[in-house]
Amino acid sequence: MKDVIDVADLTPEQAEILAKIFLASVARENTTTSKVLHAVPADRCDYRPHENSRTAIELAWHLASADIWFLKSFIIGRFEMHEEEESVPADMSPADIASMYDDAFAIKIEKVKKLKPEFWAGRMSFFGMYNQPAVCYLQFMLNHAIHHRGQLVAYLRPMGAKVPNIYGGSFDEPMEYDED
Repeated sequence: MKDVIDVADLTPEQAEILAKIFLASVARENTTTSKVLHAVPADRCDYRPHENSRTAIELAWHLASADIWFLKSFIIGRFEMHEEEESVPADMSPADIASMYDDAFAIKIEKVKKLKPEFWAGRMSFFGMYNQPAVCYLQFMLNHAIHHRGQLVAYLRPMGAKVPNIYGGSFDEPMEYDED
């Protein structure tokens, strides 16, 4: 199948530069994603704004598990999906999901940071839809997380939760300015 988006081949040096840039963004976004996951109230797991929407717990699981899945995929060098990864484990609370995310992310990101420039320049197939240099999927990972995190943030206030500071202050967590 022809790539939908065609990215030119990258040298390992070019891929290394992009990986450093994207991994810095992944690390920054992780902090924000963690705050959002920790804000999901345990007593509103079944909240959904529309019958076709995911529940809050399903969306929290998808957001957290997908970030971990991307990191794991980089570590093993291929994208593969297992059915059990798609469903929220029955005994998971929002706090459990947030803790799993924090713990797994911290471990896996350190391994991903150690991947060689040649890995990042090499192509990875994404379920037959894309075949891009591995480094390009870091941006895909970021876009995916930011998209679903935005959905989950839109659930928070209607669920009675506080909206954390994301890219600037919120009503619940205003910007703090240094006096210096």
